[in-house]
Amino acid sequence: MIFVLVSVVAIALAYANGANDNFKGVATLYGCGATNYRRALIWATATTLLGSVAAVLLAGSLIKSFGGKGLIDDALVAEPAFASAVALGGGLTVLLATRLGMPVSTTHGLIGALLGTGLVAGSSMNLTTLGTKFVIPLLLSPFLAIFATGIIYPLLRFARQRLGVTSEFCLCVGVKEVEVIPSTALNCQSIALEKSRQLTISSGEKATCESRYRGQVLGVDAETALNRGHFLSAGIVSFARGLNDTPKIAALLLLVPAFGPNVSLFAVGLAIAAGGWIASRRVAETMSQRITALNHGQGLTANVITGAIVIGASRLGLPVSTTHVSCGSLFGIGAVTGGARPKVVATILLSWIITLPMAGGLAAVSYLAIRSIT
Repeated sequence: MIFVLVSVVAIALAYANGANDNFKGVATLYGCGATNYRRALIWATATTLLGSVAAVLLAGSLIKSFGGKGLIDDALVAEPAFASAVALGGGLTVLLATRLGMPVSTTHGLIGALLGTGLVAGSSMNLTTLGTKFVIPLLLSPFLAIFATGIIYPLLRFARQRLGVTSEFCLCVGVKEVEVIPSTALNCQSIALEKSRQLTISSGEKATCESRYRGQVLGVDAETALNRGHFLSAGIVSFARGLNDTPKIAALLLLVPAFGPNVSLFAVGLAIAAGGWIASRRVAETMSQRITALNHGQGLTANVITGAIVIGASRLGLPVSTTHVSCGSLFGIGAVTGGARPKVVATILLSWIITLPMAGGLAAVSYLAIRSIT
């Protein structure tokens, strides 16, 4: 019975992870108007599932890290009640955040759940392992993303301008294009045509604003090249997320005799894909629309940096958070362009702070409840 419980709650955690995380890789596509929600979701689900499959070959060390061995007592790690409590604590935290539309880290939730369960069970803690393998990567990765974005995006923007590629914002009413405004500073939220002119939208008409690039690079239309590169980079981020997150959750299933490493990874990958397909809308809106305004170039830059950091960390067995890295890249873009929305950023940061103690508390209560009935 306890093995059934472990299986159910681990799969539920994977579902919650997909619901909260799957859209993060393609948030920039949806946010800048490159595609609609459904197409972005299809691309995210397919590439995330591919990353989950690739985890069988590339991310075995992460399974060991999130099994808890080396962090808390091995005897506790071997208890099915331990795995169930960790999955429940992390899963309930992520599901609540998803319901509120907050992009939180499943990695962060799992670490909080591991610590909460260990403390209530009276286990000793390996503080060196906690610091070097968990805390430092989690703390440094978003700052690395912000720093890298702040350096790389201005360089890419300068290179674009030197190549003669211009950025324009197009305001559309319904399906009719009414104005094209060359600019490097405008965004969809504030459009200044001229001080003496005022743009009005008739009641009932829907206004949209899209960023476009005019010019060619090596004989290729700049808008077409950036659009395709943006889609590719979004797929890379989603692939990296599947590669990095699947082993963390699959580690909980290794206590179940019927699950080996490969079966665990496959089952978790399917559950992640299902969660993203069914329940990712609220977090998608936050990531795509509320943090900062984006165009193709900015989205492409954020995605490339996120993908590079997460894939590199996965190869090194470092449990970084795709959420923290992708949000860090968007924060960096917003800081450079001046388009970041401080209240939204502050709310997201607060949700990150709350994640650890909430997951720890829920896991601790779950462990005590499970032990009392088994």
